[in-house]
Amino acid sequence: MKKLYFLVVICIFISCKDDKPKAIPVAKKTAPAIILTDERKVQIDTAQIGSYKSETLKQFYNSSENKTVWGNLKKRTYILSLLKKADELGLNPEDYKAANLEKFEKRIGSLSDKDLATYDILITYNFELYLTHLYKGKLDPKKLYSTWDLEEKTFDINDTLIKAFNKNKLDSIAENLQPKSETYKELLNALKLINEFPEDNVDSIKSVDKIVLKDINPALINIKKRLLFWKDMSGKSDSLTKVYDEKTFEAVKKFQERHGLAADGVIGAGTIKALNYSKESRKQQIIVNLERWRWFTSNFAENYFIINIPDYSLNVVENRDTTLVRNVVVGTSKRRTPIITSVLKSVVFNPTWTVPPTILKEDVVPAMKRNRNYLAKKNITIYDTAGKVVDPMAWNVNKPGNYRYVQSPGYNNSLGLMKILFPNHHSVYLHDTNHRNYFGRSNRSLSSGCVRIENPLELAQHILDDSINYSRVKIDTIIASKKTTYTKITKKYALYQWYWTAWSKKNQLIFRADIYNLDLDLYAKLRD
Repeated sequence: MKKLYFLVVICIFISCKDDKPKAIPVAKKTAPAIILTDERKVQIDTAQIGSYKSETLKQFYNSSENKTVWGNLKKRTYILSLLKKADELGLNPEDYKAANLEKFEKRIGSLSDKDLATYDILITYNFELYLTHLYKGKLDPKKLYSTWDLEEKTFDINDTLIKAFNKNKLDSIAENLQPKSETYKELLNALKLINEFPEDNVDSIKSVDKIVLKDINPALINIKKRLLFWKDMSGKSDSLTKVYDEKTFEAVKKFQERHGLAADGVIGAGTIKALNYSKESRKQQIIVNLERWRWFTSNFAENYFIINIPDYSLNVVENRDTTLVRNVVVGTSKRRTPIITSVLKSVVFNPTWTVPPTILKEDVVPAMKRNRNYLAKKNITIYDTAGKVVDPMAWNVNKPGNYRYVQSPGYNNSLGLMKILFPNHHSVYLHDTNHRNYFGRSNRSLSSGCVRIENPLELAQHILDDSINYSRVKIDTIIASKKTTYTKITKKYALYQWYWTAWSKKNQLIFRADIYNLDLDLYAKLRD
């Protein structure tokens, strides 16, 4: 089974394009002393350090008694090499002044004491910034997205760097600070793979009607060129025809599968859209996903649910093994499923459903205005503030917020036959659905924010297996009673509802539709 491996890593810093960067947050404890060797070193004026307005930088040089520390050529060469190759990890070398540092290095033998001090400070600042970005990303997701509930990642950069410096282990520090998850490694491989593709010069495929096997269509020339470019099909581009032949049909299915589309060989709008992505656009997509994985926690629980929202998938992982996989339905672009890290608490069989404010305003009220029997047909009861049942005909259309709207348990309840609760600030949960046909669709961004699970009773049995007498027979008996029943989940499961749209698998690039349109904007901010 697929295995995922992870590392705890953490922190926060802000990149700046000026030579004198913005302040770095205060380190949480006094750093160990830096062990200096006999290479050339000079005293640094504390005013020069203070001009950077960084308490962290000040504490770093306190550890060396305000002397330069990067006199060793091997250490400098290693750091400059890392910063120059930052793009191999999806980072931007310009963020770390790689070109400017290289100019200093070329003049190292003739630098004045003041210039040597400046060079030393710039190495320290930019290398720590680079390491911080590897730990927790360049940007702060909480400042970007109101619905992203992720724990803040923090670590003591000075302590980390100085210990590696003193032990001569700088050669492994960057690798050790990165996430160890399998998906992150697959993303790094995806970046390497896409860099090996030539520059694409295939014309955009114009919007066409659906193309099926044996059709003849001029658009097939460019479609085949795209399939050849992405290596979903083999052959030569100078012998392509307008016929949708069997070879192209199989290549289209392969392409569709890599992109999370229905692999039926029918070339429709979704397939055309995916084919029209350029190499550069896909590369940018990989880079933003590397950033996201640096935001996510690396301290994964022993047992957990992990949901990839754009992939419409849920994986149950126990002791590093994937033990169950489920298709899911997630929120629409207007009612997005939030990014959450939480802990599963309980299963509720035969749940009631209370209509939430957004659905009340956007769906229920307009429907009730058209037909007062709308709620009764859906087995929803209206209650006033005193808890008394309100006749739909007596419902006050001008004050819909004065009531509670509760749907009785049952197979057709909006939550289906069960839900799973976990602490969060968004009033969302995992649940069954009365729209079970949705799971057959390739685009499953259809809910109001909660995650709907396919075949949920099997999932419930799986996670309640450690509970006494929780067999499928007992679950079916509870369901048949139509009585709302709460059951505590005794086995500890974390929940990770996350968002990533690219990775690789067996050296093949995998992409998913950016259903919340986050990728382009994030890339622009990363390169700002």
